Amino acid sequence: MVEDYPWIRTRDFAIVVAITPLRQVVLERAYKHGHRSVAVALPAGYTEEGELPIDTARRELREETGYEAEDWRSLGSFTVDGNYGLCVEHAFLALDARRPDSASTTPSGDLEDIEVFTASLREALAMLEAGSVAQLSTASALALAALAMRPLSEAR
Repeated sequence: MVEDYPWIRTRDFAIVVAITPLRQVVLERAYKHGHRSVAVALPAGYTEEGELPIDTARRELREETGYEAEDWRSLGSFTVDGNYGLCVEHAFLALDARRPDSASTTPSGDLEDIEVFTASLREALAMLEAGSVAQLSTASALALAALAMRPLSEAR
């Protein structure tokens, strides 16, 4: 261990790759101040004190998109910055995601104007390649989901 090395700490967060019964990824298009642009992203949010990352993932999917899922799988937990620590990204795959009839069609949140839409995983990866995704957390979660979905599609 290196003593007196700077350590930066922010809150951990969860991110969700939600797949609908029609095998569409639930995506968002929203302004993010960090990169000062509108970009494609996945539902995500900070973990509250004492909250398990899976509970954060379920909450954020529901709050931001109105979708819910019963089949959840971890895609892994990763330190965001290997040198400074920063925080941990907890990525999840939510299969058979559905929007209940009673769900609000307009996600609410402070300073958030979110357009929710769906696309195939292939289309989402094409958006990533085209530069429509600006956040590393979304890029990494989409790549992890693509790897995780290979065995699911090969099993059919």
